[in-house]
Amino acid sequence: MTRLEALVGLNMVGDIGSIRLKKLLDYFGKPESILKAPAEKLMAISGIGQQITDQIRSLKKEDIDREIKLAAKYNLKIITIDDKDYPQNLRQIYDPPIVLYIKGEIKSEDRFSIAIVGSRRASFYGLTKAGEFAYSLSEQGFTIVSGMARGIDTYAHRGALKQGGRTIAVMGSGFNHIYPPENRETAEEIARNGAVICEFPMDTEPFKQNFPRRNRVISGLSLGILVVEAARNSGALITADFGLEQGREVFALPGKVDSHTSFGTNGLIKQGARLVSSIEDILEEFNMPMSTAGRHSNSDEAKSGHAPKAGLTSEEALLYNSVSEQPVALDEIVEKLDLSISSISDILLRLQIKKLIRQLPGKQLVRIPDAQR
Repeated sequence: MTRLEALVGLNMVGDIGSIRLKKLLDYFGKPESILKAPAEKLMAISGIGQQITDQIRSLKKEDIDREIKLAAKYNLKIITIDDKDYPQNLRQIYDPPIVLYIKGEIKSEDRFSIAIVGSRRASFYGLTKAGEFAYSLSEQGFTIVSGMARGIDTYAHRGALKQGGRTIAVMGSGFNHIYPPENRETAEEIARNGAVICEFPMDTEPFKQNFPRRNRVISGLSLGILVVEAARNSGALITADFGLEQGREVFALPGKVDSHTSFGTNGLIKQGARLVSSIEDILEEFNMPMSTAGRHSNSDEAKSGHAPKAGLTSEEALLYNSVSEQPVALDEIVEKLDLSISSISDILLRLQIKKLIRQLPGKQLVRIPDAQR
């Protein structure tokens, strides 16, 4: 049995999770060894009781083979927390999923993601704003993450798709049970322009208890969470709570005081969430100016390929002009520019979000040609 097969099998034991898995791996060394372990040794691990032990012991190789074949039938990619392709933001949270099932593709640029979440029973105002913010943030280079639920989530995905940007949908069920069913075509479109992902085995139904787990992945993938509308007990508030625990920025769109779908967002603002009235409020939090389209001038500087891009600050232009289409080491840039490491890291993040510079392995920087943007 391969490591991938073993991790897929352990993920099928629903109550393990990454925290218990780490304890098991600390003791047994390899996931394959966990599946072969006798009951008494499994029971000796903190947090592994009789029920989880029985599930591990009852797991059969044919069950795992069936799961992997079914994923292949749906044209899904399965990655584990060990893989280099595992999303960087998600890997850093307290309890990242053991396994991700992916339809579509997760790219390195998806590190620059904003989650947009809210009520399933949203007002026309909320739906409109979800789409508008998704469109505008996508235009600025962000990937839009949401849960593909009815209401705000669906409009957030559609806003990104309308702009031609990337979007990621995180499901609270397995791929054998796309939920809500009316979003099947939307799921296909999202997969062609980003990814639909979940951590649940293929046959998992959309049970209520799955969605808080789904919400921690939405926030975990993102740099910040924008809550558009949320009632008193909305799942969007759970996503915001996870975001705060994970060190993410939380933004909230204010609503009418007598609207039940604004109770949650107005409450978040009272508790210190950033009040948002325009996209500039979000960009400001990340110290990013609005990116505007512009052409190179006809100066000698432009002809040499080192003209500052329109919409860049002076420091962004300085860093941008220090990089060419040939890889250059980040250490060389640090030596060349009279800026602190923290300042350069912040500027580099903004230029990556704007898709002007790419960071290669080995801390090499390269300018992205206009034709590839």
